[in-house]
Amino acid sequence: MRGIRIIVFLLVLLPLVAAADNAGVRLKDIARIQGVRDNALTGYGIVIGLSGSGDSSKNRVTVQSVANTLSHYGINVTPDDLSTRNVAAVIVTATLPAFAESGQKLDVEVSSLGDARSLTGGMLLLTPLEGPDGKLYALAQGPVSVGGYVVESFGTLAQKNHPTVGRVPNGATVERAAPLGLGGDADSLDVVLYQPDFTTAERVAESLMQNIPGVSAVAQDAGKITVRFPGAPANLVRAIAQIESVPVVPDQVARVVVNERTGSVVAGGDVRIGAVSITQGDLRIEVQTDFLVSQPDGIYGRPSRSIGTAVVPQSTIKVDEPPARSVSMPSGTTVTDLVAALHTIHINTQGVISILQSIKAAGALRGELVIQ
Repeated sequence: MRGIRIIVFLLVLLPLVAAADNAGVRLKDIARIQGVRDNALTGYGIVIGLSGSGDSSKNRVTVQSVANTLSHYGINVTPDDLSTRNVAAVIVTATLPAFAESGQKLDVEVSSLGDARSLTGGMLLLTPLEGPDGKLYALAQGPVSVGGYVVESFGTLAQKNHPTVGRVPNGATVERAAPLGLGGDADSLDVVLYQPDFTTAERVAESLMQNIPGVSAVAQDAGKITVRFPGAPANLVRAIAQIESVPVVPDQVARVVVNERTGSVVAGGDVRIGAVSITQGDLRIEVQTDFLVSQPDGIYGRPSRSIGTAVVPQSTIKVDEPPARSVSMPSGTTVTDLVAALHTIHINTQGVISILQSIKAAGALRGELVIQ
């Protein structure tokens, strides 16, 4: 009776799993509304309060910046009168999200521009942040948080991470609302896929027309779908929310990503290979050299200059050629099964990467091989 109950439970569970797979993902997870985007902000500023780890006097830009700052407070000095390493010139960057309003706080990144050794303990002075259009969108100021350090004493250096790059959490205040322009007319919107694909774009258009009554959708190309309403939406936010909630089943691209630096292999579960037979043999050659000292035999009253101690190298060569290991895979085998089979014959990750490259060269990999 216990076995019958388990079988019945599995039969009931399998349709639920299949239904979950066919439901797909939300459109907002694979696409965005054209015009809704982040904006990059940059600015030039100076960090003060450093303990002798700032820019040297060779950086005329930093010295001139300090002179200009002092003149703003009524103190007139020339750059030649300044000599301090407690100040560093920096570039400040931030990301202005879509729909950001005045008064919103942003995190900023601070990066050294000169030859400062560390920004630890520094304070970023008021820095205007501008967008690509040259307009001011935010003002940044605050203490710099550095996730590292550098200590130097009498030629000994100890460093952790990058002390010349810091962060000011909530260090910028938005002064101007983010520019936003939705693509399309008053009665249409454009949906842009994060990963352009013709099949996915057509599926998005079909799903929009099936789930939102009265809406027409046309895939313009592999990355953009135009959505048209019967008329201008009375509530645009609600209309966009409906579009983002539409379920879509994206098309999976057969792709294997190989990173030779880290030795990692990432493959989709549906990437398959043709019928192949793989044979790999390792040839290991080890050369070991020992240096021996040769002394002359006997006692000489007046030894010749040609007689003396000599260093004689003695080399030992060892060749180890283990039997070749082979594995055969039938047509339709997935890359996941192939990697598992290769590990059973004790082939390391670098060997797996070389075999995948050879399978691709042989034309048996039914997918794209991306080498990073």
